[in-house]
Amino acid sequence: MSSSRGIFTAPWYKGKSGYFLAAAFIGRGSFLGIPVNSLGGEIAGPFEFLRIRKPMNRITVFGGSGFLGRRIVLGLAAGGAAVRVAVRYPERASHLEGAAGKGTVELLRADVWDEKSVARAVRDSGSVINTVGHYVEKSGATFDAVHGQGALHVARQAGEAGVRRLIHISGLGADPSSDSPYVKARGIGEALVREAFVDATILRPSVIFGPEDAFFNRLFDMARLAPVLPLFGRGLTKLQPVFVDDVAEACARALADPVTAGKVYELGGPGVYTYADLLRLVVERTGRNRLLLPVPFFVWEGMAALMAILPNPPLTQDQVKLMKGDNVVGAAALTLAELGIAPASVEDILPTYVNPDSQAIR
Repeated sequence: MSSSRGIFTAPWYKGKSGYFLAAAFIGRGSFLGIPVNSLGGEIAGPFEFLRIRKPMNRITVFGGSGFLGRRIVLGLAAGGAAVRVAVRYPERASHLEGAAGKGTVELLRADVWDEKSVARAVRDSGSVINTVGHYVEKSGATFDAVHGQGALHVARQAGEAGVRRLIHISGLGADPSSDSPYVKARGIGEALVREAFVDATILRPSVIFGPEDAFFNRLFDMARLAPVLPLFGRGLTKLQPVFVDDVAEACARALADPVTAGKVYELGGPGVYTYADLLRLVVERTGRNRLLLPVPFFVWEGMAALMAILPNPPLTQDQVKLMKGDNVVGAAALTLAELGIAPASVEDILPTYVNPDSQAIR
């Protein structure tokens, strides 16, 4: 079955003529433009178990206020789930409580580095999703602390609390032997998660895009203002961007299907692009002519070294290192297809939030 498109495509809808992937179009409450309550059916399929209001059916989402996390939370809640959002700053996620739909959203203060707070967050939960991650190290929030030890804390406490399902969000290319601190920490984190929670399902998305993303929005801002756009090297690094709602849906489907337990899925969109290809797509959205200028990697490395003294550097040496290698789904990997999801393309989604007549959506 293919997905219908909206802010998030959540549960299966049981109508009079069969099953459809239904509504949960946040703020619309419709399926293909038809009010859900007029279709004469009921929520069914993968989300059926979410409707049982027992404590152990609660789903705890770490990082539930982030770009990906909040879409997971809203999608699950729209399907009728009781969701606990475990974040460092609950006050920044208060908007999620008012958008719970048929389910409930509970906010709880927790930090993956503080194992006691993790233990409180997973208590009385049947499932846990860990979306916590970042691309830039800050003081104590190192890659190892977040992607390594933090991931271990979540997995270990989930196991000790009797949690049935754990979904761990990693990253495409995760490798404990990598010379990239980010990729290495992701790989180490996966190993620690598997050791603490054998049946954990690991999802490795490529670059995630969608409204409010930090990828295309930043490129769009550059393309609007600068007549010349620099490329990493010759811009030949290959990327396979994946729509944020497809990743959120993958989490929900993996959670609902016990067959996914203990497996690793690599999540990418339908197209593989060079960095230059993606920059051209963004430039096209501006409606302006821009020069794409190849810049040697050693120049980028020098700039990143200078920026390292800044409290929030716009570019890091590790990010430059990541742009030297392709980030695409492996030929033999389990993918969105195995989860029954037909991924959306960059060409279909980008025009919905990058508008040449206005600023990109924040």
